[in-house]
Amino acid sequence: MEWIPCSGISKRATKNKKNNDNNNKNRVIVNQKPLDQTKTSPERLRNDYPLRVKGESKNGGSDSTTAQTFTFRELAIATKNFRAECLLGEGGFGRVYKGYLESTNQVVAIKQLNRNGLQGNREFLVEVLMLSLLHHPNLVNLIGYCADGDQRLLVYEYMPLGSLEDHLHEVPPGKNWLDWNTRMKIAAGAAKGLEHLHDKASPQLYTEI
Repeated sequence: MEWIPCSGISKRATKNKKNNDNNNKNRVIVNQKPLDQTKTSPERLRNDYPLRVKGESKNGGSDSTTAQTFTFRELAIATKNFRAECLLGEGGFGRVYKGYLESTNQVVAIKQLNRNGLQGNREFLVEVLMLSLLHHPNLVNLIGYCADGDQRLLVYEYMPLGSLEDHLHEVPPGKNWLDWNTRMKIAAGAAKGLEHLHDKASPQLYTEI
C-alpha cells in the first residue's frame, strides 16, 4: 500500500502531473493555428473562423450550411447605392433595403447595421454563424453577409408581403384589415418560430425578436 505524505502530494504524483501538463501544452501548441498578422482584421477573422458550420439535428443526424460572403460593392449595386426608394424600414439596429442580386437572380432584403454599434468583428461573425444554422418555415433565412472595412451587412431572403407591422398598423386606404382568424394564424406561426429558437435549434439561440 502506498501512503501519501501529510504535507501534500507524493513526488511521483507531482512528477506525473508535471509530465501531463507538458504533454497538454505540446498538444495545444501543435493544434493551434497561428494568426496571419499580414491580413486585415475582417480577412483574418474570415480565415480563422470559416463560415462553414455543422450542427447536430434533433433526429441524430447533422446539418451543415455555408453563409455566402458579399462585397460592399455587390450590395451597393443590388440596392442602387442604397437609394431611398429601396428602403424597407429602419430602427435602432440600422436600415433594411430591398435589393436584387444579379449573380443569383434573386431579390433579397439587405440589413445595413449601424456602424456606431458596440458589436465587434468577432461578435458579428459569431452571430452570422448562428443565424446560418436556422432553417424553419416560420423564420427568415439568412443568405449571407458583408464585412468589408467597417461595413456590417446581413443578407436575408425577401418577404414580399412586408412586415407584420405593415398589416397591423399601416394599412393603406382601400385595403382590408386582417381578420381575427388570420391574426391567430400569424400568432401561431410566430410561436412555432420561437419554439424552434428556444427548444429545438442546436445550439439554442436567444436573440432580439
